[in-house]
Amino acid sequence: MSTRDAFFDGFLDDYYAESEEHLSSAADALLRLDRSIGQPTAERAAVDDLFRYFHTLKAISAMVELRPAEQLAHHLEHYLRAIRESEITLTTAGSDVLIEGTRRLEQIIHAHRAHQPPPAIDDVTSRIESLLGTPTVRPTVAAPEEPRSSGLRWICTFQPTRELLASGVGVDLVRKRLAEVGTIVEATPHVQPDATISFQFTLLTADGVDVAARLAGIPLVIEPDVSTGPAAPLEAIEQVSSAAGAPNSAIAHVVRVDLSRLDDLMRNVGDMVISRARLAESLNRAERYLPATEWRAIQENSVAIDRQLRTLREGIMRVRMVPVGEIFRRMPLVVRDLAREKAKRVRLELQGQATEIDKYLIERMMDPVLHLVRNAVSHGIEPPDVRIASGKSPEGTITLSAAAVGDMVTLEVADDGYGVDEQAVIEKARRAGMNVPAGPLDASAILAFLCSPGFSTREETDRASGRGVGMAVVKATVEELSGTISLDTEPGQGTRFIIRLPVTLAISDALIGRVGTESFAIPQGSVREVIEVAESDVRQLEENEIAPYRDGALPIVRLSRLFGISGSRRARFHVFVLGYGSSAMGIAVDQIVGQREIVVRTMADPLVRVDGISGATDLGDGRVVLILDPAMLARLTNQRASRALPDAAGWGRLPA
Repeated sequence: MSTRDAFFDGFLDDYYAESEEHLSSAADALLRLDRSIGQPTAERAAVDDLFRYFHTLKAISAMVELRPAEQLAHHLEHYLRAIRESEITLTTAGSDVLIEGTRRLEQIIHAHRAHQPPPAIDDVTSRIESLLGTPTVRPTVAAPEEPRSSGLRWICTFQPTRELLASGVGVDLVRKRLAEVGTIVEATPHVQPDATISFQFTLLTADGVDVAARLAGIPLVIEPDVSTGPAAPLEAIEQVSSAAGAPNSAIAHVVRVDLSRLDDLMRNVGDMVISRARLAESLNRAERYLPATEWRAIQENSVAIDRQLRTLREGIMRVRMVPVGEIFRRMPLVVRDLAREKAKRVRLELQGQATEIDKYLIERMMDPVLHLVRNAVSHGIEPPDVRIASGKSPEGTITLSAAAVGDMVTLEVADDGYGVDEQAVIEKARRAGMNVPAGPLDASAILAFLCSPGFSTREETDRASGRGVGMAVVKATVEELSGTISLDTEPGQGTRFIIRLPVTLAISDALIGRVGTESFAIPQGSVREVIEVAESDVRQLEENEIAPYRDGALPIVRLSRLFGISGSRRARFHVFVLGYGSSAMGIAVDQIVGQREIVVRTMADPLVRVDGISGATDLGDGRVVLILDPAMLARLTNQRASRALPDAAGWGRLPA
């Protein structure tokens, strides 16, 4: 890759990251603005915030020459200027076009990132022009609103280098510093004869501003713009060296890092964890050959390295962690838009937005959570008249919450609406040719039908369906991330989907169990508790085994039987308890070896993939240890479990 390509790619990464920040912040401001419709004046703070976001998006889109985004942002900015200057009044149609324009901007930027054609903007810009009453001037370059007072124009040129970028001085920082001094009228990248890139900013400042002093420490070439406007005093011209050692007291304390670099770091730490395990194994073999005093010193150093490695791992994980609010903050607009279309009144409550989760999981879970929220609005919440007739408030409530418990994160999407219609699920399943057991269905059985490919209780499609992310995809995504999804529903009271995910997938703590001569690892966060069961307490129910558990019954899966491993029957054996309520199950092993830190190596090759196994790891002794997939094991168990389980041996239902 050439130097020019490297710089431009890095700049594009900054553009995408900053655009995402502004679009996400715009969603909050749009909601505040939408709530002010009908009031004497629109909320000024929301208008100002949106104006600033679209103004910035226009400028940075011009810098990467993404003209559709630049033009659309300009139109949105122009409309907000008219509201801010009281030329027009904010209406519902105006709020709708601002929301649609923001959504279209996001689509344009995502299309550019995926190297796909951008969506059209003419329909949105035409709606804006209709609201304004006159055509909006389309910009050829980003042209922010200029101060009405007289001022000076400056040409500020920034030449990035690898050294500057490494020290945190990039285009984003330069642009922010310039914006603090004056107004950026134009920003244009230029390809130099040596294939490098420079960025030229046209800066408008008020009279009397000491540009040189205000931009001290920033590696810029600053010259007066003599082509237009009054010339600046020559003594104000400053040329600052772009050497890496140039002083810069304003370097930002936040550095954007590409996620792939963090992935590389995590892989390196994973290799170190495996090497550390091998070293521990070697030290254990060498212990008997060393004097006690020497062994004590070696052991102290080994423990110190172990502690430092764990600290390193946790530090990298903290860098990867972001608030789950990144998912949540996009949902209010979705709820508002869909509720208005369905003529429903819906309030969205957000809880636990500060809960942190791996950035990779955030990206993967965005669409599944979005689908669950759409379903809650479209299929869960009743229309106002139906709610009133049922003795409910005319306004439905959807609660989106997150919480961290140990190494697991729980996401919940709950509504106080209809609840799942069990009879409708049964009828649809039978029409689809599915095997429906006799008698009432429990929550896990209902969820299994809902998550079947192509399954829907609705005959018609709407905006909440047909988007390529159905319940089958939601469940598949959760299970690919080594998580679980469960359902809690009550007719007339509402529905709750509970998703449990590991905080991270790369390195985790695991419990090691042994069956015969084979060892298996199971993620510690998936294990509810470990119990000991007497062989005499196990009951056979058709082809399944169950054991008493907390005044209830627990289905038992023996790994020896599941994977065809020869093992000896013991008077007592250990069981890993997974899941909750009717989804609870036990994984039986001969004995528990202990708790270890493992590096997860997924099995991507379909030729070696086995149901119930998510990957493999190395504990340091050179032997491969298979990692159990709790979600898949639970599904295998549910497929084999008898519906008569509650009546077995007089035991009650499974405890919650």
